[in-house]
Amino acid sequence: MKLTYRGVNYDYNPPAVDMTSSEEVGQYRGLEWRFRNAQKPPVMQPSLNLVYRGVAYETGTPEPEVAPTYTPAPTTPVAAPAILTVQNMARSLMTSHHRWIKNRQQALLSRSAAEVGLSADAAHYWNHIQGKVHPSFRGSYDRSHAALS
Repeated sequence: MKLTYRGVNYDYNPPAVDMTSSEEVGQYRGLEWRFRNAQKPPVMQPSLNLVYRGVAYETGTPEPEVAPTYTPAPTTPVAAPAILTVQNMARSLMTSHHRWIKNRQQALLSRSAAEVGLSADAAHYWNHIQGKVHPSFRGSYDRSHAALS
């Protein structure tokens, strides 16, 4: 078969594939359809010397498998997990509660500064300079028990 691609003429002879009819029959849009299978899948032989980055190679040849070598990783002793004492748990709870109150106060300060018309820099003034929570806020600034019901 004569073909032309971008002005280059060449002959193309497609490989002949031996087919066998199978017993499966299907229908497509009301017409009977018989399935055929290839007896042996065709393997195209390259007609060129294939070179990639200066190294010649062939397609269709299986590469020898290299068995991976197993080298176990060096083991290191695992440190015992830290035991949480009641004091550590109480300290963690107080720290997270303190952070929660500071974030809530900062949000309130930012909203009130926006209502008054101050810039964003003024809203961060209290948090960056003071850096602490007033003791009277702990009792009245906590979550409402009615909100949980």
